[in-house]
Amino acid sequence: MARASVRVFHKLEGLFSIYKPPGVHWKLVRDTIETNLLKGINAAPPPAPRQRVQFLAEPTSVVAEGSNELTLSAASVPALAHHPLVSGPEFLHIGVGVGHRLDVFSSGVLVLGVGQSNKALTDLYRSHVTRDYTLEGELGMATDNFSHTGRLIERTTYDHITRDKLERVLAMMQGSNQKALLTYSKVDMSTQGAYELAVKGELRPDGKSPPIMTGLRLLHFQPPHFTLEVQCLNETQRYLCRILHEVGLELRSTAVCKGVRRTRDGPFTIQHALTHQHWTSTDVIQAIRQYRSSRKANEDVAVGKPMFFFLHVQCLLSLGQCKNV
Repeated sequence: MARASVRVFHKLEGLFSIYKPPGVHWKLVRDTIETNLLKGINAAPPPAPRQRVQFLAEPTSVVAEGSNELTLSAASVPALAHHPLVSGPEFLHIGVGVGHRLDVFSSGVLVLGVGQSNKALTDLYRSHVTRDYTLEGELGMATDNFSHTGRLIERTTYDHITRDKLERVLAMMQGSNQKALLTYSKVDMSTQGAYELAVKGELRPDGKSPPIMTGLRLLHFQPPHFTLEVQCLNETQRYLCRILHEVGLELRSTAVCKGVRRTRDGPFTIQHALTHQHWTSTDVIQAIRQYRSSRKANEDVAVGKPMFFFLHVQCLLSLGQCKNV
């Protein structure tokens, strides 16, 4: 039977998401979680100590008076070599992998994997999953790194910018990115399969591609501040900051990024991301179970769809035959 610490480790092998706060490097987040998980694993009750046979001398009161013989008796005593205070903690390191990373400036959903689930983490991002971001922008200034932390290069006016003008620019940028997505997907748009993929929003690049926006909309506009919601593929944090810079240029002004917040990373949403006080082995195990159950439910729905579609077609055919009769 496996030891309690080994059972806890196997329960931790899976994918889960945490909320990375701004101003913290992702490596520090990973090391903190690894330390907390190691504490939880090694805190599991140790197995019963092994017993060994040891020959002990009989007390002098038991030995007959005047006898010089040494009397020994066999006794079962615990083997101290396997005691936790002697051998130390059972687990000294566990492999915690990080998915699509966030820089120090950004915050939001960060996906991690433990143990053998690091392979599943790699497979997840080879499938070209989309990610959602909330971008905070400010009009009227330009910096060397497109964010408010960079060196100021230029100041511009923004009184001429209205909500309608901003939304038209966003629609234009989204349209150009949709064309790029069609180009890199390498599908024949004259086919029925390509049409269905486009309707469902499941078009993905075939192989490597530059960052592509699949969605862009305005959430808030109160000059000079505005907030965008972006859905994209293969992006970097610098690319996201550059989006706001390009928006400012299209509006004959300038803009910088004041905040990047990831709200979704593939199937992981911000509602299920673990905050700092929940970076414990117990909460991580619960999050892994929740993700597995939701994934299984989604797979069952996906399996059920073709059957439903088949029954729906059969029904339509039967209705058509009845009308023909």
